Amino acid sequence: MAVEDKYISYRIYLVAFTMFVMAIAITVKLTNIQWVEGDYYRKLAKERTVRNFIIPANKGNIYSADGSLLATSIPKYTIRFDAMAPKSEAFEKNVKSLADSLGILLGKSSSTFLSDLRKARATKNRYFLVARDVSYTQYSKIKSYPLFNSGAYKGGIIIEQKTVREHPIGKIAERTIGYERLTPAGIEDGKGIEWAFRKYLNGKDGKILKQKIAKGQWKPIRDVNEVDPQDGYDVISTIDVYIQDIAHHALLKQLRAYNADHGCVVVMETKTGKIKAISNLGKDPKSINKSADSTYFETTNYAIAESHEPGSTYKLADLMTLLEDKKIDTSAVFDTQGGIITYFGEKVRDSHDGGYGRISLAKGFEVSSNTVMVQAVYNNYKNNPAQFVNHLNGYGLNKPLGLPIKGEGMPKVPQPGDKNWSAISLPWMAFGYGVSITPLQTLTFYNSVANNGEMVKPQFVSEIKEWNKTIKKFNKEVINPKVCSMETIAKLKAVMKNVVKKGTGAKLYSKDFSMAGKTGTAQANYAKNGGTEKHYISSFVGYFPADEPKYSCIVVVHEPNTTNNNYYGADVAGPVFKRIAQKIFTDAPSTNTIKSLNRKNAKQENDYTDYYTKAQKKQNLIPNLKGMSGMDAVALLGNLGVKVKVVGIGKVKNQSIPAGQNLDKNTTIILELS
Repeated sequence: MAVEDKYISYRIYLVAFTMFVMAIAITVKLTNIQWVEGDYYRKLAKERTVRNFIIPANKGNIYSADGSLLATSIPKYTIRFDAMAPKSEAFEKNVKSLADSLGILLGKSSSTFLSDLRKARATKNRYFLVARDVSYTQYSKIKSYPLFNSGAYKGGIIIEQKTVREHPIGKIAERTIGYERLTPAGIEDGKGIEWAFRKYLNGKDGKILKQKIAKGQWKPIRDVNEVDPQDGYDVISTIDVYIQDIAHHALLKQLRAYNADHGCVVVMETKTGKIKAISNLGKDPKSINKSADSTYFETTNYAIAESHEPGSTYKLADLMTLLEDKKIDTSAVFDTQGGIITYFGEKVRDSHDGGYGRISLAKGFEVSSNTVMVQAVYNNYKNNPAQFVNHLNGYGLNKPLGLPIKGEGMPKVPQPGDKNWSAISLPWMAFGYGVSITPLQTLTFYNSVANNGEMVKPQFVSEIKEWNKTIKKFNKEVINPKVCSMETIAKLKAVMKNVVKKGTGAKLYSKDFSMAGKTGTAQANYAKNGGTEKHYISSFVGYFPADEPKYSCIVVVHEPNTTNNNYYGADVAGPVFKRIAQKIFTDAPSTNTIKSLNRKNAKQENDYTDYYTKAQKKQNLIPNLKGMSGMDAVALLGNLGVKVKVVGIGKVKNQSIPAGQNLDKNTTIILELS
């Protein structure tokens, strides 16, 4: 018995010792947590219960010059269903009505929704997808449907919101409007106006400190750490939607007619350099048969990015240089030598078999004779090619325009003394080969002639605005105040007018409407898919009206169908130019001159006084905007100081805040247009 008692005593001592050691360990750990690791654990606890949340800034809109909405941010919603949240009685009572409502709204059969919802309940799916990319109006209706109107905890509705960038006018000018995105590697990237002017559009995100009060629930903590978001500014582009629509469809029609690979068109305001229209269309890369019915998309900004051999449109630089140096006059006569002339074993050919006989330099330009232009340049600059090239550099043809839009193509002008300079460099440059230039760079050069020698930089954005307040204005930027003398300008204008009247562009001539310009046809210096077939680039560049230019324009079409041997600039690109010019000036509505504008009308004066008096009264309620045009509604709310988001185009169909509610300037109202 004594032995057994002794054994029990040992066990008691052992347990007591173990507890004593554990107590010491706990004391040491608590001391360590309190004094050594205390800061770390306090920080960890705070991070799990108190967190900074980002308040996204509203991104600014992009508008056209005439006030049309080109790009805006709108909310899109994903609706999901926690099938285990509703009680059985509530689920059974409302699931049929919910399925019926969803079916009507989303264009899906009610029975399919009913089956899916019941299956989600049976499988205990707590994240069942109901619908993606739901509009604000649809979202508002869905959350009012049976069961879902009980909220997240009783009805099981889960709402996920994201903001997407929409183009209300569709795909027109999409590549120039551009985008901003994150690459799969998480790198910021973008194109067009969206990317170039992102510092104005994006605004600054705010932040707010919140404390966790329950699972998934956070309560704002109002303290000095709160930073309000600063909404982005609106960007007013130079694009005119009316001209843009004309240019887009004129180019599209011609690309389809010639089954071309791609093309571009740019319309520029002569005196300011403002780009009124720019369209870049390429074949759908997924198209296999490459048929004439292929769909064309804005895939690449060819007008800005694609630098290539221009062909005969480069001859304007030849003529300008010859006249400026007074090497020769437009009346000088050249022998086209049967349409073929040889330099260092390489033949220069005219497109017209047999040549043109003996013709003047002016006529050579008008009919785009390669042999005439090459002789004129080579004979006068063969002993000093640098003199000729220095003029090209002086015109800015050897350097990019320095556009704010990313991706501008690099021009190329061979320089005497460079390793790539050869004996044929000078004669080949004279008819647009061995050099490289983008369509917009070519247009800028031609526009300088239309603008009496002043070369202006192409401009895509005219203003940055915050509502009606101008934040920044972009004025005309002069690249070169005088590319050549007025004497030279007058002669260049005369021959370009004759190109359309009796030269290569004669098919475009109209006695009722004047145009001036230059055709171009270049043979592409590459083979596709390992083949050897020829590929052509057809172009036309000029301005209108010929006597008092208001707009300049370039059209470039790559790889038109050559089946009918009809790939020349006048046939392929020229009609697009003519269509744009005629549409702008012939189809535009005319206006009558109103006389005696200063004469006062007593009734009008009284009506205006009455309106002004009413307008000054403080408006405390949201007005009824339904049926009002979108622009008028935005202007009205802007004057009231209310923030607005617009979805769609046309007249107001729905407004997110009903008429008659109290006015709160910190609230954003969403207008759905149709």
